[in-house]
Amino acid sequence: MHPEWWHWFVVGILLVLAELAIPAFFVIWFGLGALLVGGIVFFAPELSSTAQIGLWIIASLAMVILWFRIFKRSRAKTLSGSADGEVIGEIGLLTSNIAPFAKGKVRFQRPLLGSEEWVCLADEAINAGERVRVTAIEGSFLKVVKNRE
Repeated sequence: MHPEWWHWFVVGILLVLAELAIPAFFVIWFGLGALLVGGIVFFAPELSSTAQIGLWIIASLAMVILWFRIFKRSRAKTLSGSADGEVIGEIGLLTSNIAPFAKGKVRFQRPLLGSEEWVCLADEAINAGERVRVTAIEGSFLKVVKNRE
């Protein structure tokens, strides 16, 4: 059977829709590859089945590589949009003294949740310049403890 252009479009749409059920953000690239091949086959229907499948594999892998090399790298510079579980354990530098159950400020080397500096709370007194570790997020404040490592 020789795949027609609309076969590729159906497979591509199904794979893109499957991404909604599979939260891996990986299947979408194969769906977009199939849509690309469908567009190419629409304008060049004489492509053999082997060429079409080879083109789909190359297009899908190229999109995956682009995602991990270019787009994923730029996203790694900030933890904006991250779950709070990814922030817990991060180490920062206290920029102002903090008293028990009082507010202070902590600065991080890379932005956490979109900001380099955060208002923080601690259960113990910690002097400015000490390294602290995030233990929890309480509303718009970070709960920190003195880093003992």
